[in-house]
Amino acid sequence: MSESNQLEPMSENDPAGQGLECDFCQSTASSVRRVALDGDYERLITPHAVQYACPDCFERKDRARLGVAAAG
Repeated sequence: MSESNQLEPMSENDPAGQGLECDFCQSTASSVRRVALDGDYERLITPHAVQYACPDCFERKDRARLGVAAAG
């Protein structure tokens, strides 16, 4: 399975070094991610609200998107 993630590095998008906010839980993280392309999943052209997730929210959302049970 091919996956394209977009990482938002802290240095480019957070010059003050305060962290980035997760669009799902509103916590501050050093990096946020989103899946834009994966098989039939396409979020580059389709109109939608662009949202970035902290590592915990990203993993939870990615597992739900892929239909994989949560670890633990």
